[in-house]
Amino acid sequence: MQKFDTPAPISAVLDIPAGRVQIVAAERADTVVEVLPADAAKSRDVKAAEQTTVACGEGVLRIKTPTRNQLLGPSGAVEVTVHLPAGSRVEAKAAAAEFRAVGRLGDVAFDGAHGVVEVDEAAGVRLAAHAGDVSVGRLGGPAEISTQKGDIRIAEAVHGTVVLRTEYGAISIGAAHGVSASLDAGTSYGRIRNALRNTEGAAAQLDIRATTSYGDISAHSLPGDSANSTGAAVAPADDTAPVAAGQERPELQQAVQAVVDAGFASVEMRVRDERGEWVGRAGVSELGGTAEPPVNGQVWAGSVIKTFTATLVLQLVAEGRIELDGPVADHLPELGLDERITVRMLLRHTSGLYNYTGELDADGTFVMGLPSQGKAWVDNRFHTYRPEELVRFALSKPARFEPGTDQSYSNTNYTLALLLIEKVTGRSYAEEMRRRILEPLGLSDTVVSATSPDLPGPHAHGYYRFEDAGEWKVVDVSRQNPSLLAGAGDLITTAKDLSTFVSALLGGELLPAPLLIEMLTPHGKLGLGLGLWVQDLGPDGTIVHHNGGAPGGYGALMISTLDGSRTLTASLTTGEVDPAAVFPTALAELIRTVFATGQAGSTDEAAEQARPTS
Repeated sequence: MQKFDTPAPISAVLDIPAGRVQIVAAERADTVVEVLPADAAKSRDVKAAEQTTVACGEGVLRIKTPTRNQLLGPSGAVEVTVHLPAGSRVEAKAAAAEFRAVGRLGDVAFDGAHGVVEVDEAAGVRLAAHAGDVSVGRLGGPAEISTQKGDIRIAEAVHGTVVLRTEYGAISIGAAHGVSASLDAGTSYGRIRNALRNTEGAAAQLDIRATTSYGDISAHSLPGDSANSTGAAVAPADDTAPVAAGQERPELQQAVQAVVDAGFASVEMRVRDERGEWVGRAGVSELGGTAEPPVNGQVWAGSVIKTFTATLVLQLVAEGRIELDGPVADHLPELGLDERITVRMLLRHTSGLYNYTGELDADGTFVMGLPSQGKAWVDNRFHTYRPEELVRFALSKPARFEPGTDQSYSNTNYTLALLLIEKVTGRSYAEEMRRRILEPLGLSDTVVSATSPDLPGPHAHGYYRFEDAGEWKVVDVSRQNPSLLAGAGDLITTAKDLSTFVSALLGGELLPAPLLIEMLTPHGKLGLGLGLWVQDLGPDGTIVHHNGGAPGGYGALMISTLDGSRTLTASLTTGEVDPAAVFPTALAELIRTVFATGQAGSTDEAAEQARPTS
């Protein structure tokens, strides 16, 4: 380890044939360099580290590892870590090396053949790779980024010309809040989503030019710091009335009634927007009866909990206790996980891990894992599962794909996230949820990790339709054990608590801005951020959502604009009709009523992607 006095930002120049380079920028008056063999058991790596030269003078740090004559075999690989003053410039090249930069830097240039490139914050970048994903957190100025095979992602760009090119991969970029931006994009095989919001008449401060041959391109404007960016006061809702005081909105009540008319037993919906907060209900508390569903009734909300779980994980990332792109196996070695699986892969479903509740076969046929559907679930709905049991069942099955190479929704990812939270904090998942989210936000009707089969508060009855020996039956499933979906779907909540949660989350109360941006940045074919789906509605803007449902009987909706200025939350119970057959149309109408601007858009497509998941 070598240390140099550097009271001002410096220029760092690195030439590393292979290995890993990590740059850490902070407010400091010195520079510290550590060079280690990438693998201490390999003699060529040890020799490469010994032969690496480090020199610093006149504001320039130079690090060079000699390249071995290829006739004698491949060059050794080294691991170089540089701690330097914030604002420093970095120029690096490598044949096969990962490059990661943390903290605020000036201009950053990297030229590499193979390896992941990640930059936390830079004034400007010039990044080139032959194969590997390239990501930038906050980009202050111009950029030129290219990779032959890999995704390109910029969480937040402020101004200047940004040129992004990849042959095989997706491109995603977020324009900083309030920045006017233009997009010139082209893809041969993929979709282009432009959700940029510009001030009318303002010249573009950010010029985005993005091209890919195979992949989607997504550009969107980022939310501001307030959950209610319109500045309008939001009136509290009167929970005992069908609508909030003075908020007669027949179009919303009609949309709620349409859900019941489609075959649901009951629904309660809450809408928060520039006109205040509206609450409406429809349906019955129990089939065959006439009593209305209870006010603010609890439901088994299923996969909505994934957004809660992702928020807990990202809070631990913010505290430096978890690395978003670090291996999950570092924290849970006892499970024997593939060491390539990172925390980020869990949250956006790119780990490749088998979904323990079942998977679709090659021909589209659903092949059930643990009992999660039909008569098998009905007969086993009171069984208690342990999270480790669920994960080990999944690990006993072949992976769907190599980690990070594809995207497939899997409950296993979030049950692993639960175990990760417990391992890192030393406390139960339920305790961490209570102290970090439920109590601070006053979510008194929300329960996680319950193993009791009873909903503890007022609730409507939910019903499940299934086939038994060729005969269709309907059973009351108001009582069920949710432990089948530990950390992935074991949530009890209300529409009111969901409204409070999503407004606080998007308003920046639960996560620092850079991590909230990460959460809202879509990735892959499913358009998933970290614990949230991101859906382009065309001229109607962009919504984020994570809906959910118990294996049977209940469902919940949580949908919002990116800035949280308009939200829709709902709790539902199912009746005698198969919800899969009627829900898409009903949901499309809800989304259209709440989020459409009156222009032709894509709310039907959004409804399909916003269906409840479990």
